[in-house]
Amino acid sequence: MAEAFELDICAYAVMSNHYHVVLHINAAQAKGWTLHEVVDRWHQLCKGSPLSQRFARSEALNGAELARLREVAAEWRARLMDVSWFMRMLNESIARQVNQEDDCTGRFWEGRFKSQALLDERALAACMAYVDLNPIRAKMTDRPETSDHTSIQRRISTARDGKQPQRLFPFASNPRESMPVGLPFQLQDYLELVDWSGRCLREDKRGAIDEQLPPILERLQIDPRHWLYLNRNFESRFKSLVGAAHSVRNACQQLGKRWSHGIRDCERYLSPPITS
Repeated sequence: MAEAFELDICAYAVMSNHYHVVLHINAAQAKGWTLHEVVDRWHQLCKGSPLSQRFARSEALNGAELARLREVAAEWRARLMDVSWFMRMLNESIARQVNQEDDCTGRFWEGRFKSQALLDERALAACMAYVDLNPIRAKMTDRPETSDHTSIQRRISTARDGKQPQRLFPFASNPRESMPVGLPFQLQDYLELVDWSGRCLREDKRGAIDEQLPPILERLQIDPRHWLYLNRNFESRFKSLVGAAHSVRNACQQLGKRWSHGIRDCERYLSPPITS
């Protein structure tokens, strides 16, 4: 589905009764699609319309028909870079499979999905690590490489061969000019960070922080104790907008919102220290 949508999978964790996924929306790329690309991508997910089916078969359309198809395709283009539509289609397909397996009908999911907008590197790193460490927090395993059904397990597996997984958004190193498309971290830094965090989250290690801190924490200017708190409480402490306090305030201004729930926690845990 992510290949049909213009969405990149940054991190995921599939648990026994829920899942987490971190998505990157590439709106600029989607806006550059041709009409053929929009129709082809939509047909990977749905049947489309009689007009789009004729267009896909290279049948000639008159001016009015082509104009109508362009109107419909504009709506499809918007949907194909929309997280809500992605989640809607994903959850519906899962519900259909489960009901078929259980030979039943009716509602499967408890409610609508919850989402948070990650506004900067600190929020992105904290959320990805929170997702990747789900099985460790749930005491299903004690190390990232044995965390089944997670992006971190796949990343570790391919990293052993000096590669990155094809269907996950790649790490593109630290931010710089002319940076390639990808996550703004070094792969090795992130793997070390998750490994270190997982060890500190273990029950027998609670409260103990190794002196050998991953360098990525220093670059992101996050206090290690705040980092471990975020690894345990990210989902419960933040609601819609997550990032440094100034990033949240700027986003609120752009959205016409007067306040964002959780901004005090953003100030405390995700804002860089003030230096005189």
